[in-house]
Parts: sequence; C-alpha cells; structure tokens
Amino acid sequence: MAKGFTDEDDALLAELGVEVEVKKQLSRTPREERIIAGFEEILRFVDEFGRPPQHGEDRDIFERLYAVRLDRIRNLQECRDLVAPFDKHELLSEGPMLVATDTDELDDDALLAELGVAVDASPLTELKHVRSTAEKKAADEVANREKCEDFSKFKPLFEMVQKELDTGLRETRPFEMKAEIEKGRFFIVGGQKAYVAEKGETITNEQGRTDARLRVIFDNGTESNMLMRSLQRALNKDDAGRRITDPSAGPLFSDQTIDGDEASGIIYVLRSKSDHPLVTENRELVHKIGVTNMSVEKRIAGAHLQPTFLMANVEVIATYDLYNINRSKLENLIHRIFEPARLEIEIMDRFGRPVVPREWFLVPLFVINDAVEKIRDGTITSYRYDPHAAELKRISG
Repeated sequence: MAKGFTDEDDALLAELGVEVEVKKQLSRTPREERIIAGFEEILRFVDEFGRPPQHGEDRDIFERLYAVRLDRIRNLQECRDLVAPFDKHELLSEGPMLVATDTDELDDDALLAELGVAVDASPLTELKHVRSTAEKKAADEVANREKCEDFSKFKPLFEMVQKELDTGLRETRPFEMKAEIEKGRFFIVGGQKAYVAEKGETITNEQGRTDARLRVIFDNGTESNMLMRSLQRALNKDDAGRRITDPSAGPLFSDQTIDGDEASGIIYVLRSKSDHPLVTENRELVHKIGVTNMSVEKRIAGAHLQPTFLMANVEVIATYDLYNINRSKLENLIHRIFEPARLEIEIMDRFGRPVVPREWFLVPLFVINDAVEKIRDGTITSYRYDPHAAELKRISG
C-alpha cells in the first residue's frame, strides 16, 4: 500500500488506472535499455509522420531501420512484453507475427546488415553509436538547408512563376518521375517553391542507380546542396508535392507535340466581314481574339447568326495551337492586356435585342503576334497595350 493512502483509496485509484504503489527502481540489462531506446525512436517517428515506419528501398535509411526493428520487436515475445508499457500508438498489435529468430540479434548493427548497410564489426551497445554510422550514409540523402546568399538573383524568378501560375501560363501537376528533375525546373515541396539552379554530373551510387548533386533554391531564401534522389524522395513523400510546368514546354504554340503534352485548345484571331460603319472604317485593325477547345471552323460556324461575331461572317487571320495551359485564364489575360483598345460597338441580335460583344479589339495584327511571342517566352504579364503608340509597353515597377 502506498504511503498516505488507505486500502479503500488504493482500490479506487487502481480502478482509475492510477499507479499508487511505490516500486523499486527496476534494474535493466544494457540490451533491454537498448531495446526500449530503439522502440522510443520508433514512437518519435510515428509522432512526426503519423504512421508506422515502412519498408522499401525508396525510404529513408532510418525509416527502413525502424521498420525492421519494429518487425523484430513484434516477433519476440520478451521484447513485446518489455516495450508494451510504452506502446502508446498500439504498434505491437499491428503487422503479422514472423517466425522466431535469434533473440540476441536485436542490435542495430544486425538490423542495418539486413538492409545491406555496412557497419563496423565491433558490437555496439548504444543506439547513438550506430546512428553516427548511419548518418554518414545518410549525409548524401538529405542535405541541410542554409541561407542563400545570392537570393536576390532568384527572387524575381519565383515572382515571375507565381504570376504565371495566377494567369494560367504555368500549372502544377503531380510529380511522377526522376527525369522531371532538371536544371531550370520548379517544384513545390513542403509547401515551398523549389528551383533547381544547378545540376552536377550524373553519378552512380552504391546501389547502381544514377544520381546527381543539385543546387536547389527555395522561395523562403534558403538553399540546399542535395542529391537528385533526395529531392525525388521528398516529392514522393509529400502528398502535396507538385511539379510546376514550363510555359514553353510542349511547345505551347506548335503543330507538333511531345510525350506528356496535353492539348488545351487554340488561340484564334478573326477579322469581320461586317458592313457596320465602325468595322468597315477600321477593317484592318478590328480583330476578335479568343481561345477555344474545338476546331476554329466549328467555332465560327453560323457566325452571321451570332452577335459575338457581329452578326456577320468572319475571316480566320491566325491560329496558335495551345498546350499545357489554362484556356480561360489565358483568354482573360489577353483581354486585360488589350483592354485599352477594346472595340465599343453595339449589335442587334436576331430578335432585335442590343448586344455589346467583348472580344473585339482595335489592334494591328503585328501587335497580336508580338503578344503571342511574349506569352511563349513567359514575359507577357509584364506588358500592357498602348493604343496611342500601337505597341506593347513594359509596365514600370
């Protein structure tokens, strides 16, 4: 009975699960201490990642070590009994029971050996000693980030990419393969944009797989000298990990596509055959600019019956095939750029109701071509149309 408590108090506290008996300090062997310390490492992993450690060559070396260690603990009854009081995540009740093996082979040297990781032959009794060996192996897996001293050079790139994401010139897509990691590519990992500023020579690691050293800049002003496979693993582990498409990948405006391109539609430029006085006076300047996901021929069918085409037939002046881009965002962007030159015209539809079309502009064709080129090279968001000079001018600031 605990000092200061009656028999009745002890019984009540026991029902509540409160430890009331003052126990002598248990004396554990170094092996038992090591097993408990190893299990606590596994618990910290679950605390951080919300799941038990898993097997797999694509996993971090420590996660693989924890997964093997957990299997061994589950397999050995004396180990299960030893760590059961610490099992707050109920890890011992998960996973299949394995065939029993030597109960004396639970040290991390043995576990690392099962993973094919070389360790010193001398017996190690403390986990921290094994960790120092593993850390040497893991040094090339994940590099620490440090302050990017020349971040001012990269900051405008991140700002440009964000603008292009906002306007639809770039999109985010799930990360799929290591081949996507190239110099000049952007990714989203850990909630931050990452830019591959440099990529070193291709090397072959100890497992016979190709790899390369990268210089990766993050939009928070830090950088990391990590391996390509480290970035690949980080992107694969991150449920929100994405790659950011290249605005010129595809190409955006071409009659040919490459593997992985996704057709988005067509930018079209039309000239009206209307006999409306405002149109006839400015025939060479009045253009309709739009984006469609169907053939232009189908889009303009029955143009003379539609007020959006000024209730008249039209002539197709130019088309640009569109890949890997958001159609509606791009169309809105083009219309905002040419807003100062929007044609203010009112047309009566077939029922005599007034309609004001919004996609016609007083813009020379060469300026539209210039705009397309700036969409191609990703600089279009920095320009607006000056109707007095009849040219695209860079926005100051």
